[in-house]
Amino acid sequence: MIDPVLLRENPDAVRASQERRGASVALVDDALAADVGRRAAISAFETLRAEQNAFGKTVAQAPKEQKAALVAQAQELAAKVKDAQRASTEAEERFAEVAGSIPNIVIDGVPAGGEDDFVTLREVGGRPSFDFAPRDHLELGELLDAIDMERGAKVSGARFYFLKGVGARLEFALIQLGLQRALEAGFTPLITPTLVRPDIMAGTGFLGAHADEIYYLERDELYLTGTSEVALAGYHKDEIIDVSAGPKRYAGISTCYRREAGSGGKDTRGIIRVHQFQKLEMFSYIDPADAEAEHERLLALQEGMLQSLGLSYRVIDTAAGDLGTSAARKFDVEAWVPTQDAYRELTSTSNCTTFQARRLDIRRRGEDGRTSPVATLNGTLATTRWIVALLETHQRADGSVAVPEVLQPFLGLEVLEPVK
Repeated sequence: MIDPVLLRENPDAVRASQERRGASVALVDDALAADVGRRAAISAFETLRAEQNAFGKTVAQAPKEQKAALVAQAQELAAKVKDAQRASTEAEERFAEVAGSIPNIVIDGVPAGGEDDFVTLREVGGRPSFDFAPRDHLELGELLDAIDMERGAKVSGARFYFLKGVGARLEFALIQLGLQRALEAGFTPLITPTLVRPDIMAGTGFLGAHADEIYYLERDELYLTGTSEVALAGYHKDEIIDVSAGPKRYAGISTCYRREAGSGGKDTRGIIRVHQFQKLEMFSYIDPADAEAEHERLLALQEGMLQSLGLSYRVIDTAAGDLGTSAARKFDVEAWVPTQDAYRELTSTSNCTTFQARRLDIRRRGEDGRTSPVATLNGTLATTRWIVALLETHQRADGSVAVPEVLQPFLGLEVLEPVK
């Protein structure tokens, strides 16, 4: 949730953020009205409750002959207090509903607009060139007996697959390399739950416009997570944590599930857009004053991974209208995929400022003893989709694939050889 104080004291900043996202500006006025109603209802309830407490003392001290009449008055007052409490609760819920539908306030400098209005910050590495017709990742995966889409579809349906042999080993190698880098950077590894309660999913901001992307188990009232970010954000729910000596950093490893409900016929070939995949996710809880520096740090770790794997990539500053509900800024790192003649997103990192922490009641204690929300950030350090760029970038004419040097200790191979 956005900061109610910011909404009240600087509504123009909230309106400007909505405009840059291409979202409803009228929603800000609705939230302001709901805030006025909420505060008035709370004030009325507290006034009546104070009156009730004072009247209770009067009744207790009154002479016996007056008590019957006073008790009747006390009962009337109690009914008014009950009604005021109900009105206060309803006003609180109304405000939470309206204000909770306003996405995070975008950070200054984030480009306005939609999906195509991103700003390219840099391109790194020369695009690979070949003196032969390059194969796409699926053809290579089938030659290596590493990817089996046909049996994946037979077992589970479209957009499912098996990683087999060197394909499975390659994915484990990527996760191991990412975990090594995360440990060196001070992250604590966690193997996270992939089923979470509705309040956790809602608290992270994933039940908004993209709720259709999430699998829901109705009988159990649990959601399958599309990223371990969800469980990692919920890890410290309803806690006051100490970030005075530095951030709490976690690296979550999990299977991820996405319905891809809005993808239509996009990327139906191979493993670029699938329903299930593995991911290593970085997550930081930090003092809000240090959040932007932490965002750059996460991005640097991601870029270091791609550079060590010999991948050509670009970094883009995602436009406001393409940000998720919780993100105030997001950098995407996109690798060059030769057979598509295009950059494709491999990883992203988001600064969610205090938005998620406010919803999940995760706070820090300041030097003055007061508590306030922490900032949360996330970023992917390895995932199944990276296999696409690795196979296509490092392929050879005979269908073999050179293994980047940094992966060789984890994979035990220098070259992936065709078996078909």
